Amino acid sequence: MTALAVACDRVDVRFTTERGTVTALHEVSLDVEDGAFLTMLGPSGCGKSTLLRVVADLIEPSKGALRVLGRSPREARSKREIGFVFQDSALLAWRSVLANVELPLEVGGGASIAGHTASPRELLELVGLKGWEDAYPHELSGGMRQRVAIARALVTRPRLLLMDEPFGALDEITRDRLNEELLRVWEQTRTTILFVTHSLYEAAFLGQKVLMLAANPGRVREIVPIDLPYPRRLALRETPEFVRLVARLRAVLETC
Repeated sequence: MTALAVACDRVDVRFTTERGTVTALHEVSLDVEDGAFLTMLGPSGCGKSTLLRVVADLIEPSKGALRVLGRSPREARSKREIGFVFQDSALLAWRSVLANVELPLEVGGGASIAGHTASPRELLELVGLKGWEDAYPHELSGGMRQRVAIARALVTRPRLLLMDEPFGALDEITRDRLNEELLRVWEQTRTTILFVTHSLYEAAFLGQKVLMLAANPGRVREIVPIDLPYPRRLALRETPEFVRLVARLRAVLETC
């Protein structure tokens, strides 16, 4: 039996506001295999980011059961098995690139992290930033800052990496390059990735499967398999197979 990185069983998330109770997620059931790359797509307000935060133990589910790497989200987080990359790189301006990547090790006790083998310098080389260790965030482009954020998220050797529109604010050329870079990092590390996006092309290019969420309330509409081989290069987007998959995703999205 294949091990599961994430197992959601009828998860609900409700928030209480001045206008009453809002259901952000309703009856969400989902299994993500260990080492998988799952992209998440849906209209604004469908709960994509909320689902990531539930998995990361940043939000408590109102109902249902959730297991992360075979344990509760809180246990997985306390063992530092979860990494998170946000849309904003959130680097500390007064720390160098290398010092930003080292920060989780300083906060968490450094060498005491079980299974940690890759050094911050090795991770910067992995994301293509060798030679930039002593630079500061203001000296980097937006894409380079996101590479630093990815290296920082990987420095504790998480088994699960959550990414909330990490390339959404970047120009198209930089975004395309980082899509290829991210796939290369995933192929080398085999870290399980859950990746939120608003781009049909990005969802289809990156993921083994695409989780399609509908809105009001957020719920699973469909899980679409992406039966395209890896490694993937940008030229794949010009193939008839890719165009058909994007058309299918668009058709599902119109029902969400």
